[in-house]
Amino acid sequence: LSGPDAHRLAEAVGVPRGRPARRVTRARLHRPDAAGVPGAPLDDALVTRFDAPTSFTGEDTVEFSVHGGPYAAAALLATLVEGGARPALPGEFTERAFLHGKLGLLEAEAIADLIEARSTASHQAALCQLDGALTRALDVLRDALLDLEALLAYDIDFPEEDDGPVPRARVLAAATAVERQLEALLATQPQAELGREGVLVVLAGPPNAGKSSLFNALAGAPRAIVSPLPGTTRDAIELLVDDDPLPLRLVDTAGLRSSDDALEQLGIAVSHARLAAAHVVLACAEDDATLRALCAEVAARSPAVRLAVRTKADLHAPAGDATAETAADTADARDALPGVSADLDARAVLRVSAIDGRGLPALRAALRAVARALLPPRAESLPLVTRARHVHALTAARAEVSAFLDAWQAAELPAPVLATHLRAAVHALDELLGGIDRDEVIARVFRTFCVGK
Repeated sequence: LSGPDAHRLAEAVGVPRGRPARRVTRARLHRPDAAGVPGAPLDDALVTRFDAPTSFTGEDTVEFSVHGGPYAAAALLATLVEGGARPALPGEFTERAFLHGKLGLLEAEAIADLIEARSTASHQAALCQLDGALTRALDVLRDALLDLEALLAYDIDFPEEDDGPVPRARVLAAATAVERQLEALLATQPQAELGREGVLVVLAGPPNAGKSSLFNALAGAPRAIVSPLPGTTRDAIELLVDDDPLPLRLVDTAGLRSSDDALEQLGIAVSHARLAAAHVVLACAEDDATLRALCAEVAARSPAVRLAVRTKADLHAPAGDATAETAADTADARDALPGVSADLDARAVLRVSAIDGRGLPALRAALRAVARALLPPRAESLPLVTRARHVHALTAARAEVSAFLDAWQAAELPAPVLATHLRAAVHALDELLGGIDRDEVIARVFRTFCVGK
């Protein structure tokens, strides 16, 4: 419960009056009758009260911890609504915290990102933003733009002071530094997208090459149907697997072959589309000749990193060789990156078995190496830009600063005109930080939350 009547409503259902804030209290909850007398019991629960303004929302708040199961929570909610409460709108609790100044707009968005995080990378990016890293970086940029505006204002209003005109090189250097920092922030967006969506790893090969078995082995669970019959996988099967440094989006595709079956042709067409979009392609085949032809076909259809995978290694080598072969393949995988050629250098082939696990550590090491190579270089202290709204505002600010720099270097326009570009850049950052009361922007941010968050 959050709002001015939260404590009254809590007391009506059995929360003891006068208990200290921020202390967990055991309470036997009940339905109140018309006279306020305790009625039918609801639950034996734990309750914590928070007093305004020292709560998450900045309002009086009560948290109920009821027993698991749908009925206890539903019965308590119904009783509270009967007493005058109403269900929260999507994101309303976080919106109230924002409106009461408990957190900024970027931190509010970080809460939504934290809730929706499906990988270590996206979770860490959300925590960094929740800690205010992006807000602090934008505040520094905003201050730098205001300093630039102040320099121009001084030059405009006091041109004949003892200090003389502001050196043009000083303004140029300051504006260039802001432009570079904006570009550095925008350059983090691909990494944020990879952390959220994952490195797209497509398993490609002829039918019955062991792709689905390998998919299941990499996923750690039987998510794809494994069958000895050709053409079992008719469509792409996709799964996000958390990994370090980036999650992997594994895609098992239909076998690459000529087919007269209309349904299978659709699956093969989907496979071709996935190959074109992949970051990494695992070219899977049982023998070298097929693998050589497959690598050539993949190279023609996809610019992605290609890893040649000789599947069903358990059928071609004694089980006792698994440890030695895995160690050798791990070294080979590192040597083979970032791709392999169609002539199949022997050291570039990864021999794996989904049955006994040989070669899987080497394959995972190769995928992690590719993921690290995909990460753009950036300063460790630089926060990630995670949302389209952030990209739009930063792009607008950079465009204004670039326009200012071009005009400043051309020296064809008076300073008051050029200063409008700096003011527009500040305005873009203010909108991003939530400093401008834009109801439609704020509503859009919070309505994307889960209900009640």
